[in-house]
Amino acid sequence: MTYCVGILTEAGLVMIADTRTNAGLDNIATFRKLHIFREPGRKLFALATAGNLGFTQSVISILREGLERADGRKETLLDQASMFEAAQFVGEVIRHVHRVDGAAIEQYGSSVEVSMLLGGQIAGQSLRLFMLYRAGNFIEATPDTPYLQIGEHKYGKPILDRAVTHRSELYDVLKLGLISMDSTMRSNLGVGLPIDILVLRRDALVPEVEHRIDAGEPYFHDLRERWSAALRKAHNDIPPPPYGPNAKP
Repeated sequence: MTYCVGILTEAGLVMIADTRTNAGLDNIATFRKLHIFREPGRKLFALATAGNLGFTQSVISILREGLERADGRKETLLDQASMFEAAQFVGEVIRHVHRVDGAAIEQYGSSVEVSMLLGGQIAGQSLRLFMLYRAGNFIEATPDTPYLQIGEHKYGKPILDRAVTHRSELYDVLKLGLISMDSTMRSNLGVGLPIDILVLRRDALVPEVEHRIDAGEPYFHDLRERWSAALRKAHNDIPPPPYGPNAKP
């Protein structure tokens, strides 16, 4: 299990991913799920992955090393000329790995479920965010739907639904994304630290923040405690329901 979220605002892009993999109670490990592809000053793509680890690692390797074409040329993610073409290429690689490895993986009882978030920008073009499915098809974030999630998304979604808009300030969005991650971690042991974060300001083409939050980091610990305290206070401040034998007329 995993949890990754991408949030696209007027100011820029925030992407957050946990690193826990779980192949049983006695087989828990840490693997990076937020991958950065960059051509300094020209292109930056961020790809977050969820699903079968071997499958997603094969996809990432081909995106970096190249998908071989009929003429022998190898095409990489950084060869793409637009964000839309980049999303199409990631989808093509997902389908390629499925054709090569999918049947063998399923034969031995493993899942080939996979989903990915692709965000980034090419110089002179728009900053964009896409979510790709197992079939390689995708949807795009819009001002009406400024965030996309993959993996164990249900526990963090209500926080984002209530607070995130396309006009939200970039570091408020980062804070809300971390709160949604904390809420997910508290409800599902398959999601856990470390957490990788990326903040990309629109037209910058260089990450403003590229950071890993490890266990014990003071800010994240403080955020968790403050959020828990705020929830307890909100609960205590709401009057009890006007039902039952002790209800006031």
